[in-house]
Amino acid sequence: MHVNHGLMRKGESEQVIDVFKNQMDANLVYADATDRFLGKLVDVAEPEAKRKIIGAEFIRVFEEEARKVGNEVSFLAQGTIYSDILESKGGVKAHHNVGGLPDDLQFELCEPVKLLYKDEVRVVGRELGLPENMVERQPFPGPGLGVRCLGAITRDRLEALREADANVREEIDQAGLTIWQYFAVVPDFRATGVRDGKRAYDWPCIIRCINTIDVMTAEVPELDWALLKRITARITAEVPGICRVCYDLTPKPVGTVEWE
Repeated sequence: MHVNHGLMRKGESEQVIDVFKNQMDANLVYADATDRFLGKLVDVAEPEAKRKIIGAEFIRVFEEEARKVGNEVSFLAQGTIYSDILESKGGVKAHHNVGGLPDDLQFELCEPVKLLYKDEVRVVGRELGLPENMVERQPFPGPGLGVRCLGAITRDRLEALREADANVREEIDQAGLTIWQYFAVVPDFRATGVRDGKRAYDWPCIIRCINTIDVMTAEVPELDWALLKRITARITAEVPGICRVCYDLTPKPVGTVEWE
């Protein structure tokens, strides 16, 4: 079952459907719950509150969709990995899949890789014969773009983030760079700019790139200056509502991979 909470990256749901339905011939149930999730998140700015709302609503949607297919659904499988557990228990941030499930969960919980780090999970994926583009797929948090669209989520800023993120990933992919994770973040404040000789009061976009092995520590790669300028030119020209582009230089620690 794939639940689209409206916080997916550009083309993400289509990719998931293609892999499971077309490449793996799986019996996939697709539920588009975009309006439902975004409705629950209106005016919710606190990161931990957003994570809990998204996690809880996912379970409710999963339960409702499971009931539609009768008694065929017995398990809820989660991709919890060991770094999720460590960060949640350490109080760094609450991962929706660690301690966030309701007490009245109607399914048997299955977490087959919860004691593995991300690099170890990829080894398992290859052994299982999964497509390489899925094994090497960029890590994406359960709350999705919800923790990259900082503060209270609005549909216009979410759409600007989705487009900017696609530009960042496209340009880095085309440059042929080997970077562990790279994405865009759009905060909930504006900056003054100028466009066509007139004042623009739009959002900044922050590029986040990291290299890591186990996600417990991470370093920031030095991107080629020409690449950064190219990404900046594309985002400011192609994405309505964004007038500045910044590059996050913070390693982990002290910064986490995600901004929220």
